[in-house]
Amino acid sequence: MRYLEALADNPILLAPMAGVADGPFRAINKRYGAGLSCTEMVSAKGLHYGQNSNRSHLLLKLVPEEVPAVAQLFGSEVSLMAEQARAVADLMGDTVVAIDINMGCPVPKVVNKGDGSALMKAPERAAEIVSAMRSALDDCERSDLAVTAKIRKGWSPEQVNAVEFAKELEAAGAAAITVHGRTTDQFYRGRSDLQIIAEVKEALSIPIIASGDAFTAEVCFDIMERTGADAVMVARGAYGNPWIFERAAAIRAGRTLPPEPTLKQRLDLLREHARMTIDWYDDPHLARMRKHAAWYTAGQPAATVFRGRLHNISTMDGLDALIEEYLERHG
Repeated sequence: MRYLEALADNPILLAPMAGVADGPFRAINKRYGAGLSCTEMVSAKGLHYGQNSNRSHLLLKLVPEEVPAVAQLFGSEVSLMAEQARAVADLMGDTVVAIDINMGCPVPKVVNKGDGSALMKAPERAAEIVSAMRSALDDCERSDLAVTAKIRKGWSPEQVNAVEFAKELEAAGAAAITVHGRTTDQFYRGRSDLQIIAEVKEALSIPIIASGDAFTAEVCFDIMERTGADAVMVARGAYGNPWIFERAAAIRAGRTLPPEPTLKQRLDLLREHARMTIDWYDDPHLARMRKHAAWYTAGQPAATVFRGRLHNISTMDGLDALIEEYLERHG
């Protein structure tokens, strides 16, 4: 299966982050050495009913640098998820190696509809979704396309069920499972529980991907060692920091670690990222880039002043001028 080959080839993966991991973001992180990337989560219901169809199809659009990649769907209606797994397979063809099911999103507007990590409270339904998607892909002769899932530790400290839940998904046909070591009610607070990831890995025979707190390349490999996970998914660690994957590649190859990026390198990449974003959305305004600009400059001289001035900038010309002024003073 191509998915398993890709996972083995580079186990330091880029996480699917809603509102962050769009095409330009994924392209940049892939350039610096990220393993498999994944689309932002896409609503199966939205695809089926055509709600925001342009937006949904843009979410499924890949950049050449990341092919092959993974597409992620979310939803809790068994037949709808199976139908849209087949539709996505038809739409994306050989550019994807897996369709991932989001069973870990803790955001209330998702969970309140029974989607995302609400499925952690419905293991039988979750397993039915995996089984139905697997059958739908087999029926359309896409047995090469893996069905995977991203889950959490559990719903709450009193409802930790990742091991049993993951076993159900494996039995239903999941080819791999990503485990985020926090419960739904933690969101992204506190520490990711590496022990629960290790327990899932011990209990299952399919590949397990660890998620949570992978903020440096060194930590990625420490997580793999401590949990036995086959791969690690980098999320917030990649915010304004595609160099995390460059460092991870050096560690894997036994090479000398590259130096930390200079302020100019950070701002040059910010500028390129902004131009890519304009092209991607066909929109000259840069409101989407403000969070990325803040991440690229985090920890740099006078970063607070830079971030403050970003709020008054909405065009590429304005960003160029701010960057030049910032470099002149602090570069």
